[in-house]
Amino acid sequence: MTEPFPHPGTPTTAVPGPAGGGDRPPPARFAYDVHTWKEIAHLLANLPVSLVGFVYTVTMLFTGVGLTVTVVGFPLLALGLAGSRVLGRLERARARKLLGVRVEEPSRLPVRGSGGFLPRLWMAVKDPVGWRTVLYELIRLPWGVLTFTVTLTGLFVLWPVLPFVVRGLANADRAMVRALLSPSDELERRIAELESDRGVVVDTAAADLRRIERDLHDGAQARLVNLAMGLGLAKEKLLEDPDAAASMVEEAHGEVKLALQELRDLARGIHPAVLTDRGLDAALSSVSSRCTVPVKVTVDLAERPAAAIEGIAYFTVSELLQNVSKHSRARSAAVDVWRSDSRLFIQVWDDGRGGASLDRGTGMRGLADRLGAVDGMFVVESPEGGPTTVTAELPWRDRSLDPAGDPPGAGRASVRGRR
Repeated sequence: MTEPFPHPGTPTTAVPGPAGGGDRPPPARFAYDVHTWKEIAHLLANLPVSLVGFVYTVTMLFTGVGLTVTVVGFPLLALGLAGSRVLGRLERARARKLLGVRVEEPSRLPVRGSGGFLPRLWMAVKDPVGWRTVLYELIRLPWGVLTFTVTLTGLFVLWPVLPFVVRGLANADRAMVRALLSPSDELERRIAELESDRGVVVDTAAADLRRIERDLHDGAQARLVNLAMGLGLAKEKLLEDPDAAASMVEEAHGEVKLALQELRDLARGIHPAVLTDRGLDAALSSVSSRCTVPVKVTVDLAERPAAAIEGIAYFTVSELLQNVSKHSRARSAAVDVWRSDSRLFIQVWDDGRGGASLDRGTGMRGLADRLGAVDGMFVVESPEGGPTTVTAELPWRDRSLDPAGDPPGAGRASVRGRR
């Protein structure tokens, strides 16, 4: 079975990413290459672009700040800062195209969750991205005049060494774009991700509550209503027809058993007792026994993770095995669970027909959203004809640090290693 993620004991090699210099142009040469011409075009365009940005920014500042003593001042200032965001986005696009600068787009203002009009207005007025763009546009005009003059003059009198001059000026441009037009810091991007994940968690919790309510209403509640009606009729017939009353009580007894079974199934769907008592090894063995194909379960954990992570892992495997039963037409399947550093890995494999996708309505999109909400990952490899390998990754949290974990001594014999 293919393991796209590291297994314990497997050596890993660091792979340099974009931060390792992937956006740096090749060294400047006396010959004019495509990178040099792009930098020349960028520097010549600095003057007209910075002139437009400077005029807009000064007009916006004088108008907005000057009218803050009136009712319309702050809305105009907020609107002007929103326009500055647009200018910043255009400048980032120009830098990516001509200078090869990879700068992430700042997150949008969380306007919807900010309360009424005044809180939203104040958030827009103190927008740090907009104000940094204002500073960028203010200092760009003199810089644009300088770069335009030097570059245009250099095309006629400095052309032998112009690539080196242009490279120095372009590097200064790159530094300004990274310093003033990039997101505030990693925290800002993290806030945006958490806001999105919070919406997924809320929607998932609401859907689960509706499912539980529907199951209770259509299942156990309906049986209990029938039970109450049957016992009422039996009570009325107790003196007139004891045999009929006894038969009704017998039927009611059967309804009680069915209602209890449905309640047990519902409780297992919320959080199975075997998971709390004995951990992932026993819980996954239990859920795999209900799969329609033989499943080999391997759990390689030296200790139990936090209860929340353990629950997510259990329900991820449970839903994936349901997909195997319903859609895969497989003859065999396997579940592997292991820990690597600070991550918990889950891999579910089957030899079915393949073709599984996040967009085909098999519940995998919901699983991917749930794992994404807790900083997890969800990868599906399922070519047509099979086999299918689904790998899930969750952050590891120690159970001893989990305030919602089991009391001391509970489930100590739950982790038994590989079987």
